[in-house]
Amino acid sequence: MKVLITGAAGFIGSHLSRRLLADGFNVVGVDNFDEFYDPKIKHRNIESCLKNKNFRLIEADIRDIAAMDKAVSDKIDIIAHLAARAGVRPSIDQPLLYADVNINGTMVLLDAAKKYKIQKFIFASSSSVYGNNKKIPFSEADNVDFPISPYAATKKACELICHTYHHLYKIPITCMRFFTVYGPCQRPDLAIHKFAKLIEQGKPIPVYGDGSMMRDFTYIDDIIDGVAAAIQKCDGFHIYNLGESMPISVNDLIAELEKALGKKAVRQNIPLQPGDVEKTFADITMAANELGYNPTTTIQAGLAEFVRWLRQDK
Repeated sequence: MKVLITGAAGFIGSHLSRRLLADGFNVVGVDNFDEFYDPKIKHRNIESCLKNKNFRLIEADIRDIAAMDKAVSDKIDIIAHLAARAGVRPSIDQPLLYADVNINGTMVLLDAAKKYKIQKFIFASSSSVYGNNKKIPFSEADNVDFPISPYAATKKACELICHTYHHLYKIPITCMRFFTVYGPCQRPDLAIHKFAKLIEQGKPIPVYGDGSMMRDFTYIDDIIDGVAAAIQKCDGFHIYNLGESMPISVNDLIAELEKALGKKAVRQNIPLQPGDVEKTFADITMAANELGYNPTTTIQAGLAEFVRWLRQDK
């Protein structure tokens, strides 16, 4: 089986590429090495993949219709679409760019999937679609018509477009709502990576509000297990939460990071930012029942592994 992974050099995409190669798939990776963060990091992410004879890299933008048509035409069986313009706060500053990359890029890939009769299409959505959902934990059956950032709105839009293509063209599609993924190779702008580096350097860490915001931090290996199961079982149209289902506050996260690093944090409290949700909490019942999804990595074990990687990566 041949899988096309978009965003293959990114955090989640590089982990998925390595996993599917280990599982015996042929992998075609697509990435445009965008400068949202240092492209050198992404090149490092896929060094090991490039040494594998079953991996091929295409440097291209998902909005490039001709490039995506050519890539998908190469006997692709499955598309795992992870590429996106990421980040809630930056999307508020650049909403048109986020709509262009995330929505138009997804439609380019769906249209290629239709044209070449792709067997399975996996879409990386986000827990941000839930907005400030008052019902806890968040269930796939909850109303997600109230996103509070352009990034979240683009992910909701893409889920709707995925459903449309499934309805019209019978493409089997699974949308995965990821909850705050962390671990080795995590993007440097994300909280755990940013906090850990600043604590190591003895610099203040920015804490929004009073630190009571809660996030369902989910270790990358558990996420990849869920995506791999979704690829195996993709049929019809489905949406699944992939989270740890054990949210903790930012304050508690900082305390656990201090233990993992063996250093105290210097905190700098700053106002809450527009677009930030108060809490994320995944109900993973459906993913557990239908995919066999079973996250097992505690925050303590996950942070310890992340810190080992961070210190080796210097």
